[in-house]
Amino acid sequence: MMTVAACGSVSAPTLGLPTKTAIPAQKGTLPKQVFYAKVPISSRLKKHFTDQVRSIVMLGLARPANTGLADGVRCHEILILGVRIAGQDVPQDVLAFIAARRGGSGIVFVVLRDATDGKADTEANVDDDATNTDATECAFAVCRKAPGRVGHVAETKTYVGPWKPSGDSRLSLHGTTLDEAWDSCCAQAILDSEDGTDLDARILRQSGIVTLRAQIAKLERDHARAKTPTQRNEVYAKLHKARKQLENLQA
Repeated sequence: MMTVAACGSVSAPTLGLPTKTAIPAQKGTLPKQVFYAKVPISSRLKKHFTDQVRSIVMLGLARPANTGLADGVRCHEILILGVRIAGQDVPQDVLAFIAARRGGSGIVFVVLRDATDGKADTEANVDDDATNTDATECAFAVCRKAPGRVGHVAETKTYVGPWKPSGDSRLSLHGTTLDEAWDSCCAQAILDSEDGTDLDARILRQSGIVTLRAQIAKLERDHARAKTPTQRNEVYAKLHKARKQLENLQA
């Protein structure tokens, strides 16, 4: 029986992906230098590769031949890449750089971190294979064109989903084509939902909700600090408007 590639305790089978998509263990580990050895990168980005990324492992590769999904127009394969990080913060510039190097493919980054206080481990505690599901957290991340206004150039954005215990993390390939499966993977990372339909509109809606909640929190603080009735009334009018907008978005 084939031993499959794993990043810590996470592998394609533990995520619930088809066994045929799993990468053999001997082919999974990717030296960090492979991603930047032949292209010029900034010293800052190289430092992030060196200091913030412990290991990179190719966990799985979904193609028409091993999934039964039809080839997509936008996406021809989906790479599942395990990235073990040092500390708690996701090096988004590293993920964006890797994603930009692989055209015609979608990449789901399975980011793992220690479920600790965020302090870097000592050299004696960096054995990924020894990591158990209770000791690590997992978040899915994707790089995708951010939806924007018509006529504006869409920018690629790195989205990082919520952290969960590694043992509870699951990733599904939904749809009949790789385009649909990729949208579903993005929905799982960005919205914590398997439904990939109308994704851009839903991302915009979610972004609007997050922005309005932050505005409302600030306006509530401003209202509490207002020193005159005129100031309180002005802030309350803005607060009422923001609350109504949030209500409409959440309806």
